[in-house]
Amino acid sequence: MNIVILSGSPRKGGNTDLLVDAFVKGASQKHAVEVVSVHDHKVAPCMGCNACFQSGGICVQKDDMTEIYEKMKVADLLVIASPVYFYGLSAQLKALIDRCHNPIRDTFRISQMALLLVGAATLPELFDGVLAQYQLCLNFFHLKDAGQVLVRGAKDRGDVTATGALQKAYELGCSIE
Repeated sequence: MNIVILSGSPRKGGNTDLLVDAFVKGASQKHAVEVVSVHDHKVAPCMGCNACFQSGGICVQKDDMTEIYEKMKVADLLVIASPVYFYGLSAQLKALIDRCHNPIRDTFRISQMALLLVGAATLPELFDGVLAQYQLCLNFFHLKDAGQVLVRGAKDRGDVTATGALQKAYELGCSIE
């Protein structure tokens, strides 16, 4: 299986990256895994011009999204990993996801998604907004939920190491079929 992870942390080596690394260690034992980190790519927000619908999926913006589309075309499983700021995905990851409002998405063979989220707050409803969007995407694209790791109370770099979430992310990676 080909797995593509869209990692939304603008901060290299932060809690989201640590979760992603743990997932990769588990999943790469049986599968090909590629991480697309927003901190390594320049992706402009969607302009909503819909030119891509007239040009066979070619976006008028010339940035790293063209390369990311190619990676997503061969993915069987898509993992969304993000810090949660103000109850949503990072702006950088949201921009990347919004650029999938493009007919090229119809060429993707993705059949499953998984979710890795890290937030500083400990509120029970911290992830509700992201979970609602995630479920809507699963429903709309008829995707299987491959699993989720949701971490509360991880504010500072490395806090996620004290939560047990790295083991959960590793186990999720190992469980992918």
